[in-house]
Amino acid sequence: METIHKILNVVFPVLSAILFMVLVPLFWFLNLLRFWFKKAYPEDIAGKVILITGASSGIGEHLAIEFAKEGACLALVARRKKELQVVAETAKAMGSPDVVVIPADVSKLDECNRFVDETIKHFGKLDYLVNNAAICTFGFFEGQTYLPYHASVMDINFWGSVYSTHSSLPHLRKNKGKIIAICSCGGWFATPRVSIYNASKAAVLSFFETLRMEVGSDVDISVVTPGMVETSLANKKWLQEGNAMWIPRISAKTCAKAVVDSTKRGEKYITMPSWMETVLLWKLFCPQITNSIMNFVFVLWPKISSKNAKIRDS
Repeated sequence: METIHKILNVVFPVLSAILFMVLVPLFWFLNLLRFWFKKAYPEDIAGKVILITGASSGIGEHLAIEFAKEGACLALVARRKKELQVVAETAKAMGSPDVVVIPADVSKLDECNRFVDETIKHFGKLDYLVNNAAICTFGFFEGQTYLPYHASVMDINFWGSVYSTHSSLPHLRKNKGKIIAICSCGGWFATPRVSIYNASKAAVLSFFETLRMEVGSDVDISVVTPGMVETSLANKKWLQEGNAMWIPRISAKTCAKAVVDSTKRGEKYITMPSWMETVLLWKLFCPQITNSIMNFVFVLWPKISSKNAKIRDS
């Protein structure tokens, strides 16, 4: 066995380099052709049944509105019933022929089973599942005083997506449906002070990458990795604390529209803003440099600024 690994250590990198030079240009060429074809002939969403979790505000709210403009029927899920009802009325006004509101907690398996069942009973089918529900906690990991509280981040962000997907898959298979996983750039580009959130999104990313291979062409899966979005998760106090106010943010409306447009084109990966893809290259090829910059900007500099402020006030 050791001999096999020694041979592969030499042969595999060389073989991979050759295959990359041949296959990658071909792949991108075919992908470009597919992109322009789908752009000219996008998928018609009118009449499709779309279930959206975390639909009471932020990206989920605007996804509901954008899908409503396309004439889709909606099942809106979140814990806050009043906010959901407001979103539902807006969606109807924007063109959705039918909207059902289902208050539920995605971190509980029985409730995920229930809202999927209610969607099927109401509409008779399910075409899209949008896993959007998410929460965030903030602060240095070492400073967390009650770790069980942070377990809810994983319960909602990761297990909520897993439970909803498991309940929905049999119905999605029937219609060659689609799953849209709202992940985060934090899933592959970690930033300080949101370690548990980043871990939850990395888990979501890994889960859907694996599931995509398991379901093959039966269910299409789109992974969305937004950068900083103007939602309640981007708490102003937290951003100021972490020296992150300077980071350019996109609106939840812009993010949602990009997701819907990309989904109609059948794109497998959606990153917005697109310049964040360049950050991924830095992370892949220069991880030590990237980590050092992140440490200085978001850890050391806020501490230096805080000390200087205290000196000036004394």
